[in-house]
Amino acid sequence: MRNDITRRDALALGLSAATFAATGAAAQTSNIKAADVAAPKREIEKGASLRMLRPVRFVQADEDVFRANAAKFTKDTGVEVKVDFVGWEDINQQTAVTANSGAGPDVIMGFSDAPHIYIDKLIELTDVADYLGKKYGGWQNLAKIYGKKAKSDSWIGLPFGASGGPLIYRKSVLKSVGFDKAPDDLPGFLDLCKKLQKAGKPAGFALGNAVGDGNGFADWMMWAHNAALLDEEGNVTINSKETIAALNYVKELYSTFIAGTSSWNDVSNNRAYSSQEIALTSNGVSLYFSLKNDPATAAIAEDSEHQPLPKGLAPVSPMSGLTLNAMVFKHSPYPNAAKAFLQYMLEKDQYEPWLNANSGYWSQPLAAYADAAVWKGDPKVAIFKETMNSNYYAGYKGPISTATGAVRADYVTVQMFASVATGAATPEAAAAEAEQRCKRYFRRQK
Repeated sequence: MRNDITRRDALALGLSAATFAATGAAAQTSNIKAADVAAPKREIEKGASLRMLRPVRFVQADEDVFRANAAKFTKDTGVEVKVDFVGWEDINQQTAVTANSGAGPDVIMGFSDAPHIYIDKLIELTDVADYLGKKYGGWQNLAKIYGKKAKSDSWIGLPFGASGGPLIYRKSVLKSVGFDKAPDDLPGFLDLCKKLQKAGKPAGFALGNAVGDGNGFADWMMWAHNAALLDEEGNVTINSKETIAALNYVKELYSTFIAGTSSWNDVSNNRAYSSQEIALTSNGVSLYFSLKNDPATAAIAEDSEHQPLPKGLAPVSPMSGLTLNAMVFKHSPYPNAAKAFLQYMLEKDQYEPWLNANSGYWSQPLAAYADAAVWKGDPKVAIFKETMNSNYYAGYKGPISTATGAVRADYVTVQMFASVATGAATPEAAAAEAEQRCKRYFRRQK
């Protein structure tokens, strides 16, 4: 098996010299431990070719190394693989079209609970997941939650990693208003945001229909108030006193934000922070990474710090992770090739260079990869290492299902918070409407 990326391969794929050097070095100094486990036996279909759809990268090396690894698979197996990268706001729509039409990409890497929405359209991936789990130290919490069909050991998705969204802030600005770090309690955090606004360097969090940042903010606010979409049995509990408290809090918090956050998408806060319009937000490592690697903004990166989201009333910081979750559709004429491709991409020789090249933007779903070189470098990146060990997930606290996935895809919780923040609805009316929207999806599921 050919497991190297030559310099010629790298340049042909547009892989930067720096990224090529980094991945090569990573392969030579690997500390990843892999058990001796027999791989599943499968015969790749004759004449197989694959098309894969996945979200666009926020870190250029993500795409560079991913494409390089796909090219390696083609050289090793003869299976042509075309990988298309699409916008984050487009991936859900294109997945729905594929599922409903029974045509299109063989493999789609969607977000988090996407496989649970289209579960009847997908093939099982249990053989691949069991093999990888045994070989690489087991799957982490979020991977098992999003990968397995609820209340079963059947895998319908293969998580590739998760992007965490902790706080990122300007240390100098916080110190100028009397804070060494962001408070972990809700009143203290609100006080900080009020003082940042008064200083002309406000906070900003997405309240628009943003796949990562919008959903992430809404989830955090609910969980920090001990509110949840569902209880453990799957009953809708969003219309609760805890949710009302969260809505009242966000209404006050929103008044301290920079203008326009109700329409922010997943790049808006990056731009606002980079241009120094805001001094506090939450984001994946891509923001820090882009600042650090641009001489014009390197000083901002140096002055930036990451910190877990304030836990509020929760027992721990309620940080989840936006998870890349690969699924194979039943309409694919080449299911064995698709399984082989996903398995190959998660093997050490391919996955470790990709993980390292991402500089911490995607954290590992398999325990063994916690020993990757990326986590031993910049200490400001280390916070992202445990992203997939979280017990918080889309649909928390209940079982993930088609309905929970649909609620998230329809931005029910985001729009609930946005309507209250902007004065379009009272907390009571917004929670009641969100409850009704949720229940409609759950009725359809039965």
